[in-house]
Amino acid sequence: MNDFTFSIPQKVIVGKGSLEKVGQISINLNGKHAFIISGPNLEKMGVVSKVARILYEVSIEVDFFTDIEANPSVTTVDKATRAFIESGADYIVALGGGSPLDVAKAVAVVAKYGGSITDYEGAHRVPGKVVPMIAIPTTAGTGSEVTAFSVITDHIRDYKLTVFSYELIPDYAILDPELIMTSPASVAAACGIDAFIHAEESYISRDASPFTEAMSEKAMELIGRSIRQFVANRENEAAAEDMLLGSLFAGIAFSWARLGNVHAMSHPVSAYFDVPHGVANGILLPTIAKYNSTSDEGKYLKIYNYISVEPVTKERFKPEMLADAFRKLNAELGIPANLASVGVKEEYIKAMAEDAMKSGNIMANPRKTEYEDIVELYKDAM
Repeated sequence: MNDFTFSIPQKVIVGKGSLEKVGQISINLNGKHAFIISGPNLEKMGVVSKVARILYEVSIEVDFFTDIEANPSVTTVDKATRAFIESGADYIVALGGGSPLDVAKAVAVVAKYGGSITDYEGAHRVPGKVVPMIAIPTTAGTGSEVTAFSVITDHIRDYKLTVFSYELIPDYAILDPELIMTSPASVAAACGIDAFIHAEESYISRDASPFTEAMSEKAMELIGRSIRQFVANRENEAAAEDMLLGSLFAGIAFSWARLGNVHAMSHPVSAYFDVPHGVANGILLPTIAKYNSTSDEGKYLKIYNYISVEPVTKERFKPEMLADAFRKLNAELGIPANLASVGVKEEYIKAMAEDAMKSGNIMANPRKTEYEDIVELYKDAM
């Protein structure tokens, strides 16, 4: 067994109605002036104002920024950072899916240390503690409330940059299943499959450890048993709780074990063609599962049984069956079958492959991967 380290450097509050605790948590954080970073839809739905009301009730001043797009850009981070500094706020409440949470983390860095978020691209370039954060996810997908990553699109390079630092992990996370029970089916499906892939890729990663494997397995168990039910009926409270917790455990797992080719290849797809992150991941998953099947050392059977409605025994299982199971799951969830169907053009494959090879996730993929392999995998997924 390889040596490994881990820590869980935050407090997580889980439960129906736990959003109401954001005021007391802010007091615990010694916050006086909150800056809510969220998205336009949550503002329209009144969720931002609800959080603001809870904070006002404990005499905390509130400002907010909600001009955040899917696949948020460096420009958006710059705007949000300026708004944070001008507000005079002393901590951030990150409310939403992966996009607002990624922006909040980036703002927490740049507001503290200056420059542009591009200055912190890569691993462990954040010099120290960032602006305090409370993260409140409203989707069950990214696990960003517990991860050490912020992914931001640089349109100058048509590239999704990643900032990786354990300083980015929010101080508190609030998981309230009521917040994800109004998601559209398409959002629930894309976020749900993304969360499952976080668990699956971290599970088979070269950097996996007994700690991360435990997190990955629990995540796959929870998501595997509930993703179909949750997409079919977002008001299913038990399924919503499973999805939120599964996303959380998967986020913890990949913060310490990294991911693999699916995520390395999906980021360029989103950067070039603005395909939602979870959709890009879901489309690529069967192709990468087939590619990695030759390196399986027994984990594919467990993964298969977590997502299959008909579990199989070791005697009946072959690793290549997992790719077919993923295709079937995608079809059930409404995830498109191939990259061409979401507008990806074949003439961009070489450029996307070059960008994918820059990802550290390539090195964690269980099967060794070169540039030529990525090109062929993109072609297969077309």
